[in-house]
Amino acid sequence: MMRGLIVVAGLLLASWTINCRSSLRAGDDVIDIGSRRELFVDHLLIDKLDNVRLVLNRPRDEGIVMPFDKPWEGPFCGYCTVIKEGDLYRLYYRGSPVGGADGNSGESYCYAESSDGVSWTKPELNLYEFQGSTKNNIVLADAAPVTHNFCPMLDDRPGVPAEERFKAIGGTMASGLIAMASADGIHWQRMREEPVMTTSMVPYDYMFDSQNLAFWSTSENKYLCYFRVFADGIRRICRTTSDDFVNWSPPTLMEYRHHGGEAPIEHLYTNQTHPYFRAPHLYVSVAARFMPGRQVLSEVQAKAINVSPQYFKDTSDAVLMTSRGGHFYDRTFLEGFVRPGIGAQNWVSRTNYPALNIVQTGATEMSVYLNQDYAQPTAHLHRYSMRVDGFASAQAPFSGGELVTKVVTFTGRELSINFGTSAAGSIRVEIQDASGKPIPGFALSAAIEQIGNETQRVVTWKHGSDVSPLSGKPIRLRVVIKDADLYSFQFSGADKTLSAN
Repeated sequence: MMRGLIVVAGLLLASWTINCRSSLRAGDDVIDIGSRRELFVDHLLIDKLDNVRLVLNRPRDEGIVMPFDKPWEGPFCGYCTVIKEGDLYRLYYRGSPVGGADGNSGESYCYAESSDGVSWTKPELNLYEFQGSTKNNIVLADAAPVTHNFCPMLDDRPGVPAEERFKAIGGTMASGLIAMASADGIHWQRMREEPVMTTSMVPYDYMFDSQNLAFWSTSENKYLCYFRVFADGIRRICRTTSDDFVNWSPPTLMEYRHHGGEAPIEHLYTNQTHPYFRAPHLYVSVAARFMPGRQVLSEVQAKAINVSPQYFKDTSDAVLMTSRGGHFYDRTFLEGFVRPGIGAQNWVSRTNYPALNIVQTGATEMSVYLNQDYAQPTAHLHRYSMRVDGFASAQAPFSGGELVTKVVTFTGRELSINFGTSAAGSIRVEIQDASGKPIPGFALSAAIEQIGNETQRVVTWKHGSDVSPLSGKPIRLRVVIKDADLYSFQFSGADKTLSAN
């Protein structure tokens, strides 16, 4: 019986294949997703939502992972970067025991390591002297103003020279952005004496006074740099590109989109844009949203937590943005991604600033780190965790709903989903042609209910899981969701048609 159904479905599918292109409607744009993992953090692939909404999923508070308690660290530590290299986690952060002007000689950069992203150690590097001793974890000193906002990256560009496996930028408006390189992430030197970016290259009055960052984009095949400027008195972000990390294109001011329109322009102190490690074509930004003059604490409350007197007149939190290249961020969610915690210490100026890079810290877990208790004796690094791909989800209530994608083409043999249901919930997937007509063998009536909570479940129909006959052809996905969340999907595996040739 089953074999007969498969044969009939195969014949119907063959008939559909012959006429698949004719189902494209005028004006339909076909998006080639290849075998990329796609997350529900924006509306790029969504055509229709019926009783389904995109929901922001806030990270779980996992507590303090490292205090900034050494004499060379202190209350003004900040501008952190986390890099995962194989099984090693590296943390870079500014050491600043006393507040002062940006780029002052008292600022250094410190280094810590971890084997799991949870427990951190501060190695004695014996590189720089502090108060008569080199027994410290200072990785860069005597390099002002680079040590105000030194921001390293692990360069995964193919063919990168071994001595430039790590790169970094740092500097202020006075110096311009300085490029540095390292073979081991510990010993650093300038790539050239002159800055790679100066104020003359940037058409704004003020710039570079925050954590500026760079990375190699595999999807754009270029280095990208995102840096802070002031535009009309608002802290904004610019983007520039380079082929060699030294010569950079004229910068472009980033704009913000929200549900097809413009998003509010807010002060973004740091942007922390980086390729998401499971989908590097998608850039994730966990930015520090700064609310100048939005004072929460009274003088009495500020004195009780011993915050530096000038650092409780404002407040801040972390917001989520995404980009797929170009000069736009999608601000699908305007709400706070990481809200300030309970307690007066969380409501001071320049606290809750995210570290650069979200990293995987378990088989199904990833972590984001925040610099907290700024300008206080209790300054520290805090960890928050999420399920992988779990920034946001397409969610439907118990009554159920549907999501239909735009017309896409894919490469692969199977469709897998990252999802979670209730005991009564489910997800079913129908594959349609470009006009919205169910494809034989992949109609909703043939879809097997997906029930459970997994980061990678292969979707099946009555005939099985093989979708390779549809590979490279224009299709839509109709996802029927009941009391469940869908975080991401991916077509993967060798295409049988391609492997047979």
